[in-house]
Amino acid sequence: MKILIAGAGQVGRHAAEVLGEAGHSVTVMDIAPGVLRSLDDTVDLKSYQGNCAQAEKLIEAGVNDSDLFIAATSDDATNLFSSSLAKGVGAKRCLARVHHSTYFSQRGLDYKKHLGVDDLLCPQFITAQVIARTLRNPGATALENFADGAIQMHKFPVHDHAPAVGKALPALNLPGRTRIVAITRGDQTSIPDRETIIQADDVVTLIGGSDSIENARKFFFSGKPKRTHVVIMGGASISVWLCRSLKKRNFAIRLFETRPERAVELAEKLEHVTVINADPTEPAVAQEERIGAADAFVAVTGDDEHNILAAAQAKASGVKTAITVVQRPVYIRLLPHIGIDHAFSPRSDAVRDILRMLETKPVLELSHIAEGAISLYQVTPTVRSSSVNVPLREVQFPPRTLVAAIQRPSGAIVPSADDVIEEGNKLLIVGPHGVERQLRKFFTGK
Repeated sequence: MKILIAGAGQVGRHAAEVLGEAGHSVTVMDIAPGVLRSLDDTVDLKSYQGNCAQAEKLIEAGVNDSDLFIAATSDDATNLFSSSLAKGVGAKRCLARVHHSTYFSQRGLDYKKHLGVDDLLCPQFITAQVIARTLRNPGATALENFADGAIQMHKFPVHDHAPAVGKALPALNLPGRTRIVAITRGDQTSIPDRETIIQADDVVTLIGGSDSIENARKFFFSGKPKRTHVVIMGGASISVWLCRSLKKRNFAIRLFETRPERAVELAEKLEHVTVINADPTEPAVAQEERIGAADAFVAVTGDDEHNILAAAQAKASGVKTAITVVQRPVYIRLLPHIGIDHAFSPRSDAVRDILRMLETKPVLELSHIAEGAISLYQVTPTVRSSSVNVPLREVQFPPRTLVAAIQRPSGAIVPSADDVIEEGNKLLIVGPHGVERQLRKFFTGK
């Protein structure tokens, strides 16, 4: 695949390295010759000096013959405009990196449709979602996000005396379109049917919208859930995305920002968050604010070393879960050795999503619900499949498989029996491990 990347910053450079190693023909375009020279010295790829906001420069760099154009400069408007130009002069597929929520959330305008851009990529949003999945729902483990967080999967242990105990699935009346897709009982995990009875100490795997998942949690827990106290250090855009992801859930959030103007801006923007203009790593602040008593500490400043030291200090002071964001992925595998529970890199998360977008297999295994037993698959049906344009209740799917979610251009849903799979939809399928060949034949006819 021929790929042109505009912008040789952190995301563009890392994408070029990973995509080049994957065997693609990669050209990196940047306006600064010094940046390109540095790239040429360390990575084996083509480079071109020029302004990606000029069509003639894009053509000279080969965009009209490219399979994919990735606009990864530091400026949102440049990325959107250059992606539109690239699409107009012949690029088969265009991906624009954006930072601001106005563009990524497409507030006021469908920017993708208006500009002809195929996909928008926001590394800060991606990383915030990963952190939110790590923090969300005590006692639950997020398995996989589908469709930018609109659909989520979680595992919940079933407590004694929980409302669900002793009930068959149809009698639960779970909120919204939430459904149980797997039950672990002892060492065995199975896909339930209508006759399955929930028992205490089961572990149920649920799928649903983010709000529905939170509301469904009470069916499996006894007593009132405790509030989770989270401390966030740094007022970067990741922090804003993270705070918004945790809104309306059982979280008490304190966000520390050392810049007075930014602290005021954040306080006005995030009404559900307590914003404090201070550095939580300072001993007096840490003691006064009782940082060590927090359930989680998340370090998201732009300084890797400061984030690492702050998270390690928080963990040492008693914080249950220490999380840090680092720009250099090389740090990630080292941090568990100093007590940091989780580390995430926006550029690594972004490149992982790019690789997923490039995946052309009709059946792709995303993750395991039970190792070696039940897996989660992304499936793209073709028109020759008997499942297309037919209500789900009338489709004879492969044994022990179920459609957990449908992703459409308008958004993702957890389907009911009356919903229909349309051409171009992507499906989230729960099924036995190793069923890829059977799924491929059923959904593609090959």
